[in-house]
Amino acid sequence: MAVPFSPAHQMGERTNTQKITKLPSNNCSDNRKLSVDTYGGTIHVEWDPQGAVTPMGQLPFFIEFLKLGGLFDTWVESCPLEMTSPNSPTKTNLLGTLFLSILAGHRRYAHVTTIRCDGVNPGLLGMTKIVSEDSLRRGLTKMPRAASIKWLQASSYKCYSPLLYSPWIMDIDTTIKVLYGHQEAAEIGYNPKKPGRPSHTYHTYFMANLRLVLDVDVQAGNQMAASFTVPNMWYVLDGIPRSQWPTFLRGDACFGTDGVMTACEERKLPYLFKLKKTKNVSKEIDNLMLTAGWHNAGQGWEGKESLIKLHGWKQYRRIIVLRKLQSKPRKKISESVKSRQQILSIPGIKECLDYEYAVLITSLTDEILTIAQHYRDRADCENIYDELKNQWGWGGYTTQDLDRCSLVARAVGVIYNWWNLYARLVNPDKHMEAITSRPLLLHAVAKQTSHAGQAHLKITSMHGKASVVRKILAQVVDFFESIKVIAEQLTVEQRWYLILSRALVKFLHGRILEPPLALPDTG
Repeated sequence: MAVPFSPAHQMGERTNTQKITKLPSNNCSDNRKLSVDTYGGTIHVEWDPQGAVTPMGQLPFFIEFLKLGGLFDTWVESCPLEMTSPNSPTKTNLLGTLFLSILAGHRRYAHVTTIRCDGVNPGLLGMTKIVSEDSLRRGLTKMPRAASIKWLQASSYKCYSPLLYSPWIMDIDTTIKVLYGHQEAAEIGYNPKKPGRPSHTYHTYFMANLRLVLDVDVQAGNQMAASFTVPNMWYVLDGIPRSQWPTFLRGDACFGTDGVMTACEERKLPYLFKLKKTKNVSKEIDNLMLTAGWHNAGQGWEGKESLIKLHGWKQYRRIIVLRKLQSKPRKKISESVKSRQQILSIPGIKECLDYEYAVLITSLTDEILTIAQHYRDRADCENIYDELKNQWGWGGYTTQDLDRCSLVARAVGVIYNWWNLYARLVNPDKHMEAITSRPLLLHAVAKQTSHAGQAHLKITSMHGKASVVRKILAQVVDFFESIKVIAEQLTVEQRWYLILSRALVKFLHGRILEPPLALPDTG
């Protein structure tokens, strides 16, 4: 007997529909009571398909956060989606479905089915229904590529722009999304975990320390080089006032190239990159090892600076050579295992075998200890990628065309920023990843009832810290009420500045953000 093929990975859109095998029918009503025998005794079960219940019972607090900040309604109104068919879903229903799906942690369009019976939250977002996965997938094709990019970049900017007047650092990095179907731009590129597997490349720009996504550009899997990353980065930076530019730009060895550094120098943007250990760079390391004057670089590292001009460069640039003594010294090798040829031993160079090295190149003038710590802080990018790909939707929502993959990636970044800032409003002391914050601040069973013309929502949280969260959310509601008291005197931007000041009180050291006299035009 032949076993039918069952794909182990998501295949994106399917061109052929498959029939679902139905279970045998007993010709009985679906609403009848069932008796189930359990270890605690017999329990009688019945369904209530009309009940206004939701598994995301604490979402109304987040919805008020979005409403006061003018985030969700502006996001919907400015969307370039135009539907001409009378049977097409409205923008609010389509984008609201995408919002709820991403927030719930879905990775595929098919997962939308799991929230279609939510009888509470769609109405709180101004929706009339949650659309089907097919309607959502088709609706996203109606957005023009250029207009949708501009729309989502403007939505991101509206979220984080008040923070750009404080000193901040921009991190740039790339990651890959592995593909298992026939997708546009699915090319074989750098893939250390699954070599030979086609992928897409995500070129991303972050606001360091706050874990905010500034923008993401999805390209073919073989376009990993810095030359594919920096054009959109300059497009983003050139679109905002110079007073909001980062203090410096930070990236790994992929960006330590003459082209990227020259562009930064022309725009007078300081930078800090890692430098690849090429032949000439290794010679400089050997020369520095023979000299004294190494300085403390923190966490067991020592540093020494120098100037270097590699082949093809027009000028000398400052490098910081970092070394760290290995905890287990390498064995002294006297001859090659393969060729049995003796290795040349030079006095002073032999000790290099016991050190681990890193070379940084920068236009900053800070001391070695500060620069070394700046680059160590860049490691937080990997934590952001891990969260976005495994706990949000960057690892999924796969379609056959590149435009929708790029659109959803940017939408995930926008909604990730919203939730990130909301979670900091609840807990300003630290960043909570979605795997922690969703069960704590989102998931709870809630039932909506109506009495005397008023809507009531009864929430039951099964979290171990439910009582603590209940008190914190009450404080958040009190803060929202204090804003609504003076809402008529404040613009939407001013309300958002107040909310950010409260959410990032630790990052801002208690400083209250104040909007500029004239906000820049982001359209």
